Amino acid sequence: MATRKLLLPYHFTQLDQKALEFVTDTFGKSENIAVTVFNAYTPIPEIETDATSVTGKLKGSLSYLSQKIKENETVLNDVKDKLVEGGFSEKQVTCVFRPRKKDIASEIIDLVNSEHFDTIVLNRKHARVTRFFTGSISHKVVMSLKDVTVCIVS
Repeated sequence: MATRKLLLPYHFTQLDQKALEFVTDTFGKSENIAVTVFNAYTPIPEIETDATSVTGKLKGSLSYLSQKIKENETVLNDVKDKLVEGGFSEKQVTCVFRPRKKDIASEIIDLVNSEHFDTIVLNRKHARVTRFFTGSISHKVVMSLKDVTVCIVS
């Protein structure tokens, strides 16, 4: 039987934990599934700073953001470990952690199309007024893809 490819976008929220549990409980014992845990982070701009007080503060903030990105990469690798503990083998799970060039929905859509995923497990936040104007990631992904199974964990 051919290996099915599953994409799990992960953004370090409680809802992501629920999606992770769903994937582990549903697919953890399957040998014919490959899981990719994905996060696209906002890259930190390269800014030349000198010794002035304003740019010194900016440099401190940029350093904090760089550290936060490194921490998130570590957490993403911990997610991989949780999947392995949940029944997947090491070779079934990969992590993709990269800077984003577009909005998150477009990053997910591009990855699904380029890597030919069969299934995506997304989470969905409950409606807020701001989503009325900006749209939700899950809605954009569902409306843009064809021939892909999309599971929404809420």
